[in-house]
Amino acid sequence: MRKKNKIRILEQVTVEDYAAEGKSLARVDGKVIFIEGAVPGDVVNVQLGKSKKDWAEGRAVHFHSYSPERTNPFCDHFGLCGGCKWQMLPYEKQLEYKQREVEQNLKRIGRIELPSLLPIVGAKQTKYYRNKLEYTFSNKRYLTREELLIRDQERIRLAEQSEAGSSPSGGGWEGALGFHVPRIFDKVIDIDTCYLQQEPNNAIRNFVREFAKRHQFTFYDIRAHEGWLRTMIFRMTTTGEVMVNITFGYEDEPNRTLLFNALINEFPEITTLLYTINPKWNDSIYDLQPQTYFGKGYVTEKLEEFAFKIGPKSFFQTNTKQGEELYRITREFAKLTGNETLYDLYCGTGSIGIFCSKGAKQIIGVEAVAEAIDDAKENAAMNGLSNTSFYAGDVIDVCNDVFFAAHGRPDVIITDPPRVGMHEKLCKKLLEIAAPRIVYVSCNPATQARDLQLLNEKYSVEQLQPVDMFPHTHHIENVAALVLRS
Repeated sequence: MRKKNKIRILEQVTVEDYAAEGKSLARVDGKVIFIEGAVPGDVVNVQLGKSKKDWAEGRAVHFHSYSPERTNPFCDHFGLCGGCKWQMLPYEKQLEYKQREVEQNLKRIGRIELPSLLPIVGAKQTKYYRNKLEYTFSNKRYLTREELLIRDQERIRLAEQSEAGSSPSGGGWEGALGFHVPRIFDKVIDIDTCYLQQEPNNAIRNFVREFAKRHQFTFYDIRAHEGWLRTMIFRMTTTGEVMVNITFGYEDEPNRTLLFNALINEFPEITTLLYTINPKWNDSIYDLQPQTYFGKGYVTEKLEEFAFKIGPKSFFQTNTKQGEELYRITREFAKLTGNETLYDLYCGTGSIGIFCSKGAKQIIGVEAVAEAIDDAKENAAMNGLSNTSFYAGDVIDVCNDVFFAAHGRPDVIITDPPRVGMHEKLCKKLLEIAAPRIVYVSCNPATQARDLQLLNEKYSVEQLQPVDMFPHTHHIENVAALVLRS
């Protein structure tokens, strides 16, 4: 094995095992190498990035031989788009590695006594499973090496035509509608077919791109902060509703009307069409107000018999069918008998609490985002629930003795924090509250393991259940049931 120091390439590296977060690992001269884009069994050349004394990071840049574990990726954009990095792994192998990652995180970071991990709950549907997708318009389309070569040849041809006195023809339109290139903030991959969301997702996206090209609408330039078309967000439900929200850099009513009328005429499947004017530098719409052009301005989704109103800014589980499985496990771990006061922390739009409402005496939801609490109250009313109440504010501030006197102390707490996990102050607050049972739903087993270690002062872990919400990615959810030690 030779090491080319100048360009930092390791040659003929045999990938030994899966590491974490979509990376595999190898050992070279006693040094651990974490590798992107390879799977155990591949023999690759690795271009190094970070390199420390005992470990290094890199990416596979050449394959000498492929692992027998590999399968053929189903998407033409695989390798460029960062969305489904594990397409080259059979789904059974993905589940195996995810199960192992949860187990290793809990043991290595948590360092507490744990029960055996239950077998991971895989998704029945591994394509077209997302109910929400966001695409970006860009005037800078990412070009592959082959496309760059063709473009350069075309420029040479046009220059020769110009020198010969003939009128140059051709030229390229390099606008894109798709996903950002990983680690390249100003270029977008032009997506033709995406397998994350069912039709008419691809048909609508491709129609909008061609319509914009034909009418010479400007695509956003992230560096210059110029351009009209910025983002397009889809929400599609199992009830058959389709929401499209297009974000514009500025108001242009004639062209917006032209585009939207064409969309409605071409796609009667669209049940609500919105637009958002965003003059800011960032793409977030959460501090902006989407406007309804057509339809009721929201879609309705169902989990079991419960209905949920989802607006253009609402948070909702991105995989509806697997979200239902996650919530069933959460409800099962809560062990409700009908007499409990259940506190739903980080309740968002109230989906977990509402899903558990038939098994509890009352549901108390707490969430920092006031708009989400408004949605939660509306969702509870939509389902005819009288045993739910929702409050906006930080859990640490809301859950005090006065609040408990008014609403009762919790018998069960469900907590579903973001990827960063729970703040240490909240862990201490939970220890202070000392509810008999906690169900911790996590989208990041590493931060969950850290929090379980803090809660270990008073709680023991009773059950652990990984759930795969996002096939073909390295993301994994885990549900933990904790009981108060007597």
